[in-house]
Amino acid sequence: MEYAEITYTVDGGVARITLNRPSVLNAISDRMAREFSDALRVSASDTGVRVVVVTGAGRGFSAGEDLNELMEHRRRVGALDMGERLRRKYNPIILQMVSTPKPIIASVNGVAAGAGFSLVLASDLRLASDKASFIPAFSRVGLAPDSGISFFLPRVMGYARSLEALFTGEPIDARTAERLGLVNRVVKHEDLEGASLELARRLAEGPSLAYSYAKRAVNYALNHSLEEALEYEASLQSVAGRTEDHSEALTAFIEKRKPTFKGK
Repeated sequence: MEYAEITYTVDGGVARITLNRPSVLNAISDRMAREFSDALRVSASDTGVRVVVVTGAGRGFSAGEDLNELMEHRRRVGALDMGERLRRKYNPIILQMVSTPKPIIASVNGVAAGAGFSLVLASDLRLASDKASFIPAFSRVGLAPDSGISFFLPRVMGYARSLEALFTGEPIDARTAERLGLVNRVVKHEDLEGASLELARRLAEGPSLAYSYAKRAVNYALNHSLEEALEYEASLQSVAGRTEDHSEALTAFIEKRKPTFKGK
């Protein structure tokens, strides 16, 4: 698959999406957003893809919205409705990331600011370089938080810490992010790519259907009561219990061998 502002590769069941505008810290242009959305769509529909890794080229993950492009739009067409811009550009991507049944791993190699921070939070698992930082930069440019950060951040850091971060816009370093639960793990910068691919390959060899059920169950439970979550779990389990993967796992247990999962 050929793109101009991202790269997309698949190897061993792992799709790798790299934001590829390193000269501007992978600021998200309109074109990059369209290409990223398309790559998510392709990876979701490709039965050969079992895990998706998202990262950035160069020394940053993503600086967020391309402000130079935004200013050019303003010069050409006048004032923009920023809400409509979000509905068109970012909101569909966040919903894609959450709704895709496949695990998404954010491999955060440097700064993740604004909407770039939101992309990290919308990922299922997050590995960070010890050189990474996270900047909720919206207030710095006089804007409201967007791209789902007001949904994800309080569920990780709590109410007061989230508002402090959004008010100040101060960078959160990698180790602090790990302590606050923003990332699963911090590794040495030079080890990030290897650690991310190791995790992705481990997941790619595992029970992909079970991962999709877990992702759906957790996202459902975030917005429903305990009673509703219990019933949703039961409905998913009815489906899971009839899969080949479940039968294979039971057979492998009895035969004392490692199961071979096929995602069926």
